[in-house]
Amino acid sequence: MINVIYEDNHLLVVEKPVNIIVQEDDTKDKDLLTILKEYLKVKYNKPGNVFLGLVHRLDRPVGGIMVFAKTSKAASRLSDQVRNNKFEKTYHAVICGKVKTEDTLQDKLLKDITKNITRVDKRGKDSSLSYKLIGYKDGMSLVKIELHTGRSHQIRVQFSSRNLPLWGDQKYNKKSIAGEQIALFASSLSFFHPVTYKKLTFSLELPTTYPWNIF
Repeated sequence: MINVIYEDNHLLVVEKPVNIIVQEDDTKDKDLLTILKEYLKVKYNKPGNVFLGLVHRLDRPVGGIMVFAKTSKAASRLSDQVRNNKFEKTYHAVICGKVKTEDTLQDKLLKDITKNITRVDKRGKDSSLSYKLIGYKDGMSLVKIELHTGRSHQIRVQFSSRNLPLWGDQKYNKKSIAGEQIALFASSLSFFHPVTYKKLTFSLELPTTYPWNIF
């Protein structure tokens, strides 16, 4: 069952479980968008297709807060906020290695669609994030990240390119072991309500599994 954090006539804010794709892909695995449409269809006894707009994404292995739009108007206005960097996205991650107390990382990132990987490349798009060190233990750093741009795999690539990969990242951490769950979590999301324009902020507690629990 999906954890519904907030719902009104325009929005649906939920906690995305780890290892669930946001939207249907070639794997044909059950996706979050379809699950939530079924939830709305049953809850409101709606006949036919249910509209639910996807305005941002999280990587498949990553869990945390997401907002969906229940009307086309809300979808359009939320998408505008995403494009204009009005969404404030906060993540927490466990990094392998010792990071600085705080820093801003800026790179040009290029996505290779055929291989579904992103890399630092001068032909890429400007990408920026800031982070603060929350704790350091057992050779790992817990960091709080403010994302300034929303590039594919951005957090994972910007840290791994500095030899500071995320714990359990199967794609960008060569030392990760099969079966480990990436330690990256979308912990907070702020945006303006598409109709009332009131600023909304939603937060979640961090996971309690390893390696989160050592901090």
